[in-house]
Amino acid sequence: MRTELLVIDPQVDFCDPNGALFVNGAVEDMQRLEKFVDAFAKKLDGISVTLDSHHFNDVAHPSFWRSGSDGKNPDPFTIITHQDIVDGVWTTTIPSLCNRMKDYTEALEAGGRYPLCIWPPHCLIGSMGHQVVPSLFESLKTWEADRFKIVNYVTKGSNIFTEHYSAVQAEVPDPEDPSTQLNTSLINQLLQVDVLYVAGEAGSHCLANTVRDIANAFNDESAISKIHLLKDATSPVPGFESNQEDFIKEMEARGMVVEEIDNLLTLTV
Repeated sequence: MRTELLVIDPQVDFCDPNGALFVNGAVEDMQRLEKFVDAFAKKLDGISVTLDSHHFNDVAHPSFWRSGSDGKNPDPFTIITHQDIVDGVWTTTIPSLCNRMKDYTEALEAGGRYPLCIWPPHCLIGSMGHQVVPSLFESLKTWEADRFKIVNYVTKGSNIFTEHYSAVQAEVPDPEDPSTQLNTSLINQLLQVDVLYVAGEAGSHCLANTVRDIANAFNDESAISKIHLLKDATSPVPGFESNQEDFIKEMEARGMVVEEIDNLLTLTV
């Protein structure tokens, strides 16, 4: 019986009230998750942690775009559609990238998941906001020491031309960049697991898309039942609560198990 934990983006920018893209509820999510890792350390045969890893100039950051009317960068949470680019409402800061972004947004919208949303610059590589929440990091380090194992850290998002919510693949994979394509190594690892606990931020975006992509890559609907969402260790980006609700309903219908850490800890007492 092999049990693993997959933690999505437990980073300071998402989980600290002063972070660049703070997710309401993430502080409490991480506190519960720390208790879970400590209490279940001997039962966890593997832990994988994904890390959102962006450059300042990124397709989903303001600096990449300018208004066609006044040349100003878009405000965070602006939605940019394919038609907006065609109509000149928004254009790329580097003009030569405009046609590439027309193709990108067309492919993005055809995929049917999320439109292009401009976020505050976050999880910048090398910044304090990129690091794992310190208290959770200590729990992970203790697990490594006590079990003499290694946490599998999985980075995503460093290609500036595509959004990369899912840890499994980018929203629109870049054929010239293997890091944006299907992470077969991670999928093959998870296929060997009997129980896969999943937690982290945010339940409306990165966690949701990661779980969907894992389930689809399994190519076996019955295997989805090995995925156990720790519901009280994930929260949605404010304003996107319905995304998380829809994700949970969708994946429960496909066989995902929904549990709460508080209940699991009670059972271990």
